[in-house]
Amino acid sequence: MPKLKVYVKNNQTEVKVPRGIRLLIRRCCQAVLATEEFERDAEVSVSFVSNNEIKNLNKIYRKKDSVTDVLSFPLTESDGTVEINQETGAVLLGDIVISLETAVKQAANFGHSLEREVGFLTVHSMLHLLGYDHETGQLDQRIMREKEESVLEKLGISRDTTFVVQGDK
Repeated sequence: MPKLKVYVKNNQTEVKVPRGIRLLIRRCCQAVLATEEFERDAEVSVSFVSNNEIKNLNKIYRKKDSVTDVLSFPLTESDGTVEINQETGAVLLGDIVISLETAVKQAANFGHSLEREVGFLTVHSMLHLLGYDHETGQLDQRIMREKEESVLEKLGISRDTTFVVQGDK
């Protein structure tokens, strides 16, 4: 089984990071790679940021002057070329940036837990890192949504449950 290293950083102070969320993110990343049959060692970075920071990143990289919930920065080129960590040989998939402020609001709006929302955003972004794009058409949007829900269902993260593990480090 390929190894996955997930670096999780909290770069915001607006929302307290819930217990268990780091483990949840790692499980979501691993589940996406397993579902997509990604057979190589890999690394991914996940950062929590404020609404101000994600708005700034969205403006710089997507030319959209608005807050968003998650941004994905894949390191794989369009021709399939990947960056490799020279020390470990792992594929560098890219970076995921999540606004916890927006995740809290969306969880409340959708009537599910913050953990479910962060799990969804992580799975969604991992699929982007692997090349999926829901903005290219309705079929691609549907394919991506089905993959997201399938992964979350395999992890036992339904809209009605909260996933929190005691003792998260």
